[in-house]
Amino acid sequence: MTHPTEIRRVRIWPRLLDAALAAADRGWHVFPLQPGTKQPAGHREDRCPRTGRCSEGHLKPEQRATTDPDLIRACWAQAPYGIGIATGPSGLVVIDLDVPKTNTKDAPDGATTFRALCERAAHSTPTTFTVRTGSGGWHLYFRAPNTGQLRNSAGKLGAGIDTRAWGGYVVAPGTTVSGRPYTALHPHTAVAPLPAWLHTKLAPPPRPVPRLCTATTAAAAAISAPAYVRAALRNETSAVATAPEGSRNRVLVRAARALGRFIASGDLARDVVEEALNEAGQTAGLTARECHAALTSALNWSIAHNPGRAA
Repeated sequence: MTHPTEIRRVRIWPRLLDAALAAADRGWHVFPLQPGTKQPAGHREDRCPRTGRCSEGHLKPEQRATTDPDLIRACWAQAPYGIGIATGPSGLVVIDLDVPKTNTKDAPDGATTFRALCERAAHSTPTTFTVRTGSGGWHLYFRAPNTGQLRNSAGKLGAGIDTRAWGGYVVAPGTTVSGRPYTALHPHTAVAPLPAWLHTKLAPPPRPVPRLCTATTAAAAAISAPAYVRAALRNETSAVATAPEGSRNRVLVRAARALGRFIASGDLARDVVEEALNEAGQTAGLTARECHAALTSALNWSIAHNPGRAA
């Protein structure tokens, strides 16, 4: 007699593997979700051991996502994982049309709001690859524009409409969440480019000119430290501020470890380093919370592993 778990393995795992490979074949970067949920598999950032693949900083799902068929097969051979698509690396902007989470008649419906938005802009509703979500909403997939990077948004286009781009992910078709499947409406439909008028609405306002060239330099010049230490502070903060998407956390951790030895030697005050790198990290696009978590861990490590100046 076949064990129930063996039946489940035969029926579910190959299907999920095929769906993951199909997504990767489209150029979409995938990563595993905990079976039956929307949550990424693996440890959370606040529980990251900072070892192994995370030795230079916690790797988020967006950074772990891949299109490598061998890595995908190895992963989905372990468990019936759901499939997440990291939208940024995949070159996607996904418009998420939610359904009301309550039965209130006045609750906004994302699809209705989006149709009205298109009508007001004098544009027809775009035709593109579309996924029916487990809750009954819709995911409209679009190719991201080549200029600039769009990030996630919530309600920016209207009530009940969110978007997923850099910094986000969506559940891929073929995945089941809480017993409800995500299904492609027409699996072979091409992904259309994001319409220019939608890009205009989603584009962030112009970023202010970074103050690092003046604020950090002034802070460095005000402290009594050797010239090479001040140069290291300027160079490391500049590297963090200009780090590209996908490497910002790692560059921040590397910079903190590099400058931590000057804290241990007494050449730099810890608050000066933290302020400079925190400003640089947020200039690059990290949140204050992300900067604080990475800096605390990396500076503590560097100070512990570098001897202080002998008395």
